[in-house]
Amino acid sequence: MKTILIAYVAAGLAFLIVDAIWLTTMADSLYRPLLGDKLEPQFKLAPAVFFYLIYIGGIVFFAVMPALAGGGLPKAALNGAVLGIVAYATYDLTNHATLRDWPLAVTLADIPWGAFVTAVGASAGFAAASKFSG
Repeated sequence: MKTILIAYVAAGLAFLIVDAIWLTTMADSLYRPLLGDKLEPQFKLAPAVFFYLIYIGGIVFFAVMPALAGGGLPKAALNGAVLGIVAYATYDLTNHATLRDWPLAVTLADIPWGAFVTAVGASAGFAAASKFSG
């Protein structure tokens, strides 16, 4: 349980920090110009918190724990990247298929972003769990 908690906290911190940098950097240059009035005027904290809590659990379960069982950091990063591609593609391609005027540029930016940020979170979770869980 200690290993899972350490992995969860480390993956969560890394994911949140890197994602916050992306979102603050890209909000005005990518998302706002392309999504316009599709965006909420005010950020809704509760759904974001639930997303992060659930998604970090997914990173630990699908990327960190298998890597701790064997394969090391490369496996954590690869599993994280694959999870990120699947999750972000699910969101973006569903939006692209169902929402009027969903910009292809958002989809094309989000999917590799999801792979990268999830790989970073998984790598941090693995590294911390390996180092501090004994």
